[in-house]
Amino acid sequence: MKDGLPLYVAGSVLVLALLIKAPALRRGWDQPLMRAVCALLVVGCLLTFLAPPPSLAAVNRLTGVANFAAPLVYGVLTAFSGASIVLILHWAGGPAAALRRATWVTVAVFGAVTVLIVAFFVLGDARVERLRDLDTYYANTPWLREMIVSYLLAHTVGSAALSLLSLKWMLRVDPALRPLRTGLALLTLGGLLDLGYLVAKWAAVGARWAGRDWDGLSTYVAPPLASAAALLVGAGFIVPMVGGSAAWRDFSQYRRLRPLWKALRGFARAGVATVPLTWWSPVGIRLIHRESVIDDGLLALASWFDPAVRTAAYGAARRQGLTEAGAAVVADAAMLAAACRARAAAERPGAPDPGSAEPAPYRLDGQPLTALAREFRGSPIVDAARRGLPVGRGA
Repeated sequence: MKDGLPLYVAGSVLVLALLIKAPALRRGWDQPLMRAVCALLVVGCLLTFLAPPPSLAAVNRLTGVANFAAPLVYGVLTAFSGASIVLILHWAGGPAAALRRATWVTVAVFGAVTVLIVAFFVLGDARVERLRDLDTYYANTPWLREMIVSYLLAHTVGSAALSLLSLKWMLRVDPALRPLRTGLALLTLGGLLDLGYLVAKWAAVGARWAGRDWDGLSTYVAPPLASAAALLVGAGFIVPMVGGSAAWRDFSQYRRLRPLWKALRGFARAGVATVPLTWWSPVGIRLIHRESVIDDGLLALASWFDPAVRTAAYGAARRQGLTEAGAAVVADAAMLAAACRARAAAERPGAPDPGSAEPAPYRLDGQPLTALAREFRGSPIVDAARRGLPVGRGA
């Protein structure tokens, strides 16, 4: 088991991706993109669990045919290469007719190569079982040589296409779609590592044809590259699936609101005492709770807002080149930081009684909480207000 652990881990990642995507696949089975995702994940799972040496030996033992696992794995690998291209084509989009045509051409070409791999194995003589060095051991054997070249060619085309299409799409996609960009970056890197695996395989096989022994490239260098590539490709498909989900968006917003929640929760304890959370509470409930704490804290600080602080912070932000909208967020965050400081100072033991002040005329209305939290944490103007320094200097 330890011998093939990296590939088994990569296979587990693909199984996780399949489980995550299962509900969407069930609902959207009539969509070509969903079918392409399902095909790639299923083929990828088969490949990563079949390719390790312990699995190869088990397949050979169960079938009673020496090296029966070789055409099986090579065929699945070829199918995976074709499925990768089909998925990327559908993922990037385009005219429906062109996508259908490209899909059928890809399926036909890679399907034909899979049939050739099986035929070459049947015609060849592979009586000696080789679990780790079959490519180099049979590199000069008639028909098996053709089988090896066929799978390497198909896999090279598929891996190069996956890398190029992922990179091309990553450079075009909206930077705001960070989960998708991250997934495409992982796919590109995985494809490049897979090309490194193929370079090592081609070099070792080519050396055999030239009468030299570079078998170590195929036996020891290529497998770790293949394992890393499989892991990255699996992660590349998972990240956009998880990152684009409602749960991930809730978690992302929940995390970004932490600076505001941390600053305001002390002023809003009474307002949220009746809303307990358990460790198993869903992230959506946690987000609602955190937003409620922040809203209650803003209400509790309404009488401590100082419009003069906001005016000075707004002017400083505009002088730094911020837009009107950006400066308004910074100004509100600075006024809030100053209010937190003033309220905390008034609540210290021995502080003079501030009396029953009426709420200030300005309230924090209309600002997105995530933007407010971002400036509350990172703006130097806000930091100056938090420390009681003149905010007009932005320091």
